[in-house]
Amino acid sequence: MGVSTWEETLATVVREHGPRLQRTAYLLCGDRPGAEDLVQEAFVRALGRRRTAAQVAHGIETYEAEAYLRRTILNLYLDSYRRRRRWGGIQHLVARPDRSESATTAVDQRVDATQALAQLPPQVRACVVLHYYGDLPVSQVAAELGIADGSVKRYLSDGRAMLAVHLADDADTSAGGKP
Repeated sequence: MGVSTWEETLATVVREHGPRLQRTAYLLCGDRPGAEDLVQEAFVRALGRRRTAAQVAHGIETYEAEAYLRRTILNLYLDSYRRRRRWGGIQHLVARPDRSESATTAVDQRVDATQALAQLPPQVRACVVLHYYGDLPVSQVAAELGIADGSVKRYLSDGRAMLAVHLADDADTSAGGKP
């Protein structure tokens, strides 16, 4: 079997694993256009990544490229969250406040799993998506995020508890609001 180039490997990943990367991005950001942007930006960054002579000679495996893209998607999501949070803290210094919408428009929305995921803090959400959706073991989630196994376990525990509250509230509401 010949040595594949980085571009050929990425093309294979797009064909074989693109939809899975797209779904992972969707679960992270919660909307299709945002997920498409995350995946596209990850591929653009991957194509622009310079490979060393040793890496080119060795060849890049598809699973290595997919892991690189998944990590890039995760980093892009976390970076955008940090930027939005930072901007929220200083926005009042440079912009006029937006008109607030009526509270009745937000009332009575049904909370599904995607909306419940959106309520989780980014690190907790990343752990939950990688572990339960990506079917990665705790040790691999820890390696992907660069944190300790114990931290992943804690984030997963917190995530399950938060999701249980959000989804239980939804079930109570749809059942007529009775406890």
